[in-house]
Amino acid sequence: MLWIIVILGVITLIVGPSAWVKFTLKRYATDREDLPGTGGELATHLVKRFELNEVNIETTQEGHDHFDFGQHIVRLSPSVFNGRSLTAVAVAAHEVGHAIAHEKKQKISHLSTRYLPLAHFARRITAGLLLGWPALSLLLHIPYAVPLHALVVGLSGLLAVIVQLAILPEEWDASFNKALPILREGNYIPQEDLPKVKKILTACAMTYVAAALIKVLFVWRWFKR
Repeated sequence: MLWIIVILGVITLIVGPSAWVKFTLKRYATDREDLPGTGGELATHLVKRFELNEVNIETTQEGHDHFDFGQHIVRLSPSVFNGRSLTAVAVAAHEVGHAIAHEKKQKISHLSTRYLPLAHFARRITAGLLLGWPALSLLLHIPYAVPLHALVVGLSGLLAVIVQLAILPEEWDASFNKALPILREGNYIPQEDLPKVKKILTACAMTYVAAALIKVLFVWRWFKR
């Protein structure tokens, strides 16, 4: 019975953040006529306001909002770019917050440039091992193939979570040192909506950590088959 409680607790800790992030972003995604513009319009305005001359705005796949610091592009999903909701405005401000930190070469921006390539590397290793290890172990007759496979993939997944936790201060900076003051002081949203926007910006900051945790659960389920 104790093991069941422990397992359920661990699964809740893994799934909970992702579920909360999705719930929060969806909850405040209803368009509102009282907001002065869409997420895309706000992002364009902020890029000009902060003189981010090399930064462009593009649309991307739904749910893949991010700032590409290598190409200097703020990429917003269609619902954010075209949406006139609290979620659209807050997400756009969060991504421009990343752009401000990188384009102004602020110290906090070094976290993603240092650690994100490591996260991408770990993700590629995990994906490759999940797909190719069975054939590789048969060809090379690797002893203890299954437990070794589980160990390597598990460590790769854990590394991805650790990297995202290492980058969390930069995500927090984009939300609460950049986006929130911009939205509050620029009167881009009604003051009474600030508590809601804080929840959205917290969800923005936690997005990648939540996604990394879900991948750990996916790896565990894959090995349970």
